[in-house]
Amino acid sequence: MKILVLNCGSSSIKYKLFDMHEGSEIAQGGIEKIGLKGSFLKLTLPDGKKVILEGEILEHRAGIEYILGVITSEKYGCIKSLNEIDAVGHRVVHGGEKFNSSVLITDDVIKKMEECIELAPLHNPPNLNGIYAVKELMPDVPQVGVFDTAFHQTMPEHAYMYGLPYSLYEKYAIRRYGFHGTSHRYVSKRACEFLGVPYEQQRIVTAHIGNGASIAAIKEGVSVDTSMGMTPVEGLLMGTRSGDVDAGALTYIMEKENIGFQAISTIVNKYSGMIGVSGVSSDMREIEAAVQAGNERAILALKMYNYRIKKYVGAFAAALGGLDLLVFTGGVGENQASTRQEVCEGLEFMGIKLDNTFNKDLRGREAIISLPESRVKVLVIPTNEEYMIALDTLEILS
Repeated sequence: MKILVLNCGSSSIKYKLFDMHEGSEIAQGGIEKIGLKGSFLKLTLPDGKKVILEGEILEHRAGIEYILGVITSEKYGCIKSLNEIDAVGHRVVHGGEKFNSSVLITDDVIKKMEECIELAPLHNPPNLNGIYAVKELMPDVPQVGVFDTAFHQTMPEHAYMYGLPYSLYEKYAIRRYGFHGTSHRYVSKRACEFLGVPYEQQRIVTAHIGNGASIAAIKEGVSVDTSMGMTPVEGLLMGTRSGDVDAGALTYIMEKENIGFQAISTIVNKYSGMIGVSGVSSDMREIEAAVQAGNERAILALKMYNYRIKKYVGAFAAALGGLDLLVFTGGVGENQASTRQEVCEGLEFMGIKLDNTFNKDLRGREAIISLPESRVKVLVIPTNEEYMIALDTLEILS
């Protein structure tokens, strides 16, 4: 069975095509700048070579049509006909309380997805645009929706509720939902497979850290808490998002700056976090270069970033009643040794002993980075959300 996985953003589409019989990835790439000047498709050939195909791509339907044309083309294709694609799996950011697992997409499911738009107005509409496009271009091919929030629907009520009037939860479903669920699910399971330990018997903290970042507490195979909330703003310091901030500070800023809710939303989503504190960039590579150059605000931003992760690791270890595994993933988690080291420093009392020498040179591959005597195993597991989406799609169709 061949499964196409699509991840549609506001101005981008990432794709991977899997041959599930072989368990292999046979095509991958993405479109950037949809609806903007200079849009292009970038694909990776089997030999690892990158190819960029420029073209005017005005909306998601045209982008998906372009992708389908490339993967069936004589020059860059890997299949001869679209008839070889047996299913399409979609990443959907917000499923609210309506979806606690991946689902086969029907007209009724699409209506329920549309009802979730107000919970994620920036993310769910492009996700749905991808579904609409496939329905039009490949009407007989089954589609499956895999939700970022679904994995965290196992959180207990006392973990997902906010200290707001309960009537607001009843009226508007205001609560913690969490995100990156597909990644947290994949790396936690993969870490246990890698170690050869039973997933359902572990207390695990997974740190998906990059430009967007979240931490999850996983006990006996289910999520019991996570750092992101009703939206992806809450929790860790991120590339452009503020993370945890006193709600009173936000109302104070609105009063002093004489701005409304849309402006404050833009501030906490687009102009805060690493770029807001450092004044340099939201890209961690540029932050690190500024730190090396002695930029004091960049140094402060990086300290805040690492400290917030450490604080959540400690808090979630307490929520779990102890810790067996700490797993790093995401762009920073997989590649930035200094952040992994700073997060683990001072957590020796919890049983974490990092192998600093080995950790220093590790980038982007599966490995144990703790010392043999460390009571808590610390690992790096590169995430593969697309493969998890393909697996869910295969399971539902089977």
